[in-house]
Amino acid sequence: MLEKVFESLYNKVFVNIVQKRASTLVYVELYSKKGIVQNAHEEFDTVIPNDKMVEFIESFTKESPYYYISVLDMSHVQGALPTCDKNRLPYYEDLSAAETKCYDDKWTYYTLKTELYEIEKVYKTFGVDFIFSPFVLLAKFFKDKITQKLALYALVQDSFVSIAVFEDSKLLFAEHLDLQTGDDAEDILLSDDVVVDEDLGIEDDGIDLENLDVEDHDESLEDFGDIEDLDALEDIEEFSENKDVEEELLESDTPLEESSEGEFNEDYQRFSLIQTSIAHYYKDERYESKFIENIYIADAIGVSSDLKRYLEEEMFLNVYVRQADITAEVCELTKEELGL
Repeated sequence: MLEKVFESLYNKVFVNIVQKRASTLVYVELYSKKGIVQNAHEEFDTVIPNDKMVEFIESFTKESPYYYISVLDMSHVQGALPTCDKNRLPYYEDLSAAETKCYDDKWTYYTLKTELYEIEKVYKTFGVDFIFSPFVLLAKFFKDKITQKLALYALVQDSFVSIAVFEDSKLLFAEHLDLQTGDDAEDILLSDDVVVDEDLGIEDDGIDLENLDVEDHDESLEDFGDIEDLDALEDIEEFSENKDVEEELLESDTPLEESSEGEFNEDYQRFSLIQTSIAHYYKDERYESKFIENIYIADAIGVSSDLKRYLEEEMFLNVYVRQADITAEVCELTKEELGL
């Protein structure tokens, strides 16, 4: 009781971090019982916290003992599988070197353990409380859609595209696609020397990983990303801008003939990755494949109209786009995790 009274005297501080290809987005939100008190966005030209980033974050966290550091998982080797049955998981992937987590008793998401440890190491200056899977973000972002008919959902970032096929809240297929290396990440073998943990967790305090033994460190992951019961919590209100849009993405986008070579190449590469992934879904007998007509895109970077045109003209898909403030979405996941 006394702790609750003490806690009510302070704002909660949510620090939300999303790493891009050559920079880092940081969104900070100060939150009281009455709602958002203050927020701030910054982008830093580094993928590793530097003095400016640390100073920016600590300028907020020093104001309250109740602060939470959340990171979007940008690991190369991660994914999601359409079951929570541990005996069934090996049918899809060898997860002996991965951390796994069951989502809503329906499907499993996973990340290579060494990549989770690397995230801890990168942010050990201020510690990490939550690492959220892009597949969880995708499911929450389109929670009003995945309960309906079959569709493919894609979270588009500058370096990655995370796709998932849902029907009536059931995950049928998912892939995490690297814009730089394509399918190379799939060729990384998951070692047999690490035991898969039931839960993922990271302690509030930073952990020195330099001389850390993996077996000893497994216990520090027990409370990480405990989000399997999120659906039982009160739903977050949708941002007003998160509305379905069937459009030319952005009317002011440069037409194809005027696009820069870099923009053209990246949009076409994203299209190619999605096209290849859909082919995997149709051909791989491990998955329950059904014909896809609609694709919903969570656009976190402001892609050009070319991507939409490729998907419509080459694959005959109905394309719907929803702009995503990705750091704000991570913040919403944190608040929901805490029951706010």
